[in-house]
Amino acid sequence: MTNEELIKLAKRARLQSYSPYSHFSVGAALLTWEGEVFTGCNVENASYPAGCCAERTALFAAAAKGKRKFKKIAVAGSFSDEFASPTIPCGICLQALGEFCEDDFEIVLCENDNLIVHKLSEFLPIRFTL
Repeated sequence: MTNEELIKLAKRARLQSYSPYSHFSVGAALLTWEGEVFTGCNVENASYPAGCCAERTALFAAAAKGKRKFKKIAVAGSFSDEFASPTIPCGICLQALGEFCEDDFEIVLCENDNLIVHKLSEFLPIRFTL
């Protein structure tokens, strides 16, 4: 699957966002090494910590289906249908992805019509482990 196809799925997942407090909707599309895609959106809650980011929603959906190895994730977020700046996964999402993904795991972001690809290790150079 191309990065362009994956970001389209992330943008589509964003439409399911429940974000009545921030009004910032995010979608994510997570690709397994077997070629399956799991999507997620952010879900907010009046008790802010009870909400969940799009990246973890997709990751947890995949994990619930027994998936443990992932190739890349695309993330798209904005206040409108314009994607002027990339939406970078938060620290909690990076740590959650780091539980299952190698340092070279790709994070695909969009800035307008341009795609930007980073490695997990760029955003999470040192991860928490036991």
